[in-house]
Amino acid sequence: MATSPSSLVFKVHRREPELIAPAKPTVCEYKLLSDIDDQEGLRFQIPVIQFYQHNPSMQGKDPVMVIRKALAQVLVFYYPFAGRLREGPHRKLMVDCNDEGLMFIEADADVTLEQFGDVLQPPFPCFDELLYDVPGSTGVLDCPLILIQVTRLKCGGFIFALRLNHTMSDAAGLSQFMSAVGEMARGWFTPSISPVWERHLLSARDPPRITCKHPEYDEVEGTIVPYNDMVHRSFFFGSTEISALRKLVPQHLSKYCSTFELLTACLWRCRTVAIQANPEEEVRIICIVNARSKFNPPLPSGYYGNAFAFPVAVAQAGELCQNPLGYSLELVKQAKKDVTEEYMKSLADLLVIKGRPHFTAIRSYLVSDVTRAGFGNADFGWGKAVYGGPAKSGVGPIPGLASFLIPFKNKKGEAGIVLPISLPAQAMEIFVKELDAMLKGNPIDGRGRKSIFVSSSL
Repeated sequence: MATSPSSLVFKVHRREPELIAPAKPTVCEYKLLSDIDDQEGLRFQIPVIQFYQHNPSMQGKDPVMVIRKALAQVLVFYYPFAGRLREGPHRKLMVDCNDEGLMFIEADADVTLEQFGDVLQPPFPCFDELLYDVPGSTGVLDCPLILIQVTRLKCGGFIFALRLNHTMSDAAGLSQFMSAVGEMARGWFTPSISPVWERHLLSARDPPRITCKHPEYDEVEGTIVPYNDMVHRSFFFGSTEISALRKLVPQHLSKYCSTFELLTACLWRCRTVAIQANPEEEVRIICIVNARSKFNPPLPSGYYGNAFAFPVAVAQAGELCQNPLGYSLELVKQAKKDVTEEYMKSLADLLVIKGRPHFTAIRSYLVSDVTRAGFGNADFGWGKAVYGGPAKSGVGPIPGLASFLIPFKNKKGEAGIVLPISLPAQAMEIFVKELDAMLKGNPIDGRGRKSIFVSSSL
C-alpha cells in the first residue's frame, strides 16, 4: 500500500536559465485577476512533474528543442503567462502583459527512467535537481509566472517539470495550458481549446455582499505548529482498498458517496488520530470543489483561471476519532454540497470585503482531487506521460497542509489513486497503523481502542 522514498541518487547538469517570450508580439496591457485568484491562500508556487519514456518514432528529435519552440508558439495565445504580476490598491493583483517571458531550463541527468523503479509516485528522488529553484524567481510579484525544466534522461526519455504561480490558474487551467503546449509540439497551429480570460466572471459584485456562510475563512484561535522532521510517503488505493472502506459506512452512504468523499473522510480521520489532536479542539477538512459547472450557464470552455472553492467540514477531534467513518463522510458530503453559484459570488464578495484573507489553516487539512485534471494526457510527441501530476504533497507556505488524489497505475497495472501525504515521523507511523487497521476492517479510535462501525451489508 505504502512505499518508502527511493534512495536513488543521480547528477543533473543544467544550462543557464533563459526566458522564453511569445513567438510574435502580443497585446501590451494590464489584465486583472479575479477576486478568487488573488486571495492570500493562492499566493504561492505549485510544482507539477511529468515523466516520459523513450519513443523510437521520435528518434533524432530533441525534447528540449521541441518543447522550447512549442512554448514560444503557445504563449502567443496564453500571453498573460509571459507577463509579470503587479499589485494595485487594496492588494488587487493584475498581470502586466509585457512579453517578458516564462523561465526555462535545459538539463541532462545521468539516470534512466527505469532506475526510478517500477512505481513512479511522489516523493521523487532528487526532485530539487529536476525543478531547480532559480534564485530570485520564486516571488509572487515581479517574477516569472511559470518556470519549466526539461531534463533529458540517458535512456532517451525525459522529465518535464513545471512550477506555476497559483494565482494564475488551478489544476484544470494548467492542464489545459500543458495540453496546448503538447498540441503545438505535435505541429498544431492553434490550440484545440481557445484560452478564455474573462476573470470578471469570478470577481466581486458591486456592492459586494456576503450571502452565504464561509467557515473556511473564520478567524480561529490558535497557532500553526511548525512541524520538523517531515516524512513524505504515498499510499495507493485500488479497487480492493476502496471496497474495504465502503464496507465501513452504512449502505445509504456507501451507495451515494464518491471515491473522493470516501477517501477524504478516511484520510481526515486517520490524520487526526495520527497527529494526536486535543480531543476538545476543533479540526477541519478542506475539500477543493471545482465550481465550473456550478454556474448557469457554466463558465466558458477554455477558462483557465482559478474556479474552485475551499468548503470546510468542522468537527471536534475526539468526536471524529471515536465515531465510525460514516460520521466524517457525512460532514465531507455536506461541505461539498454547499458550493453553488451563489456561494461562489458570495465568496468573491467576502474576499474583497475582508482584504483577500488566507483560508483558515489552523488545525486544518486540505485534500484536492486532480484525478480528472488530465496532467498525464499532455503529449509533446513522445506519447502520454507515465506519471503526470503534482510533484509532492504539503505544497504551499504551510508544510503538510495539503494532499492530492492523483490517478495512478501500480506495478501490477491496476488503475487506482495514489495519495502523497506529509507528516512528522512519529505521526506518520501512527497514520500507517490506523489506515492499515481501517483497511482490514478494524479501525482504532483516538484512545487506542477498536472503533465500532456500521457495515454496508447491514
